[in-house]
Amino acid sequence: MQISDLTAESPMGVILEMLPGARRAIFARYHLGGCQSCAFSNEETLAELCKRSEIPVAKVLEHLLASHIHDSALWMEPATASEQFSQFRLIDLRTREEHEAAVIPGSEFFTQELQQQLFAGPPLTKILLYDHTGRNVLDQVAWFRGHGLQETYALRGGIDAWSREIDKSIPRYRVEMD
Repeated sequence: MQISDLTAESPMGVILEMLPGARRAIFARYHLGGCQSCAFSNEETLAELCKRSEIPVAKVLEHLLASHIHDSALWMEPATASEQFSQFRLIDLRTREEHEAAVIPGSEFFTQELQQQLFAGPPLTKILLYDHTGRNVLDQVAWFRGHGLQETYALRGGIDAWSREIDKSIPRYRVEMD
């Protein structure tokens, strides 16, 4: 399935998979998905969500696609990141356990102290954030940019893509949830 195939009848789970920033975009514009009273399930279609929220589905779909175009400018491909590696501070947003098990050499583990240092530093510092698969990193990029760090980007595909495409010596793993 491609992004152009998304319709009002697309399940929210599919939309969230195809448009990684969709949850943030829907919440920011329509205040949906952030709490129990406005939550949606992965099986619920966009049309069902819009109907019960009394929002025009065409407007929501238009907003999601426009947000995705905006978000696309925040991604950096692993090959590009590898070529420009020395220009960026590479920050690992995963858990300490994940960081200790597999890490991109030269990256820094994100801590409260590092956050304070980055937010107090020069606003033009180039920062590349990564997580496990790139699924959640866009929210952090938006947060960093919201704090004035406009040269913050997300590694597309996270450390998993880096391991597959750039450095096969980095072990790949799965996170199992209870």
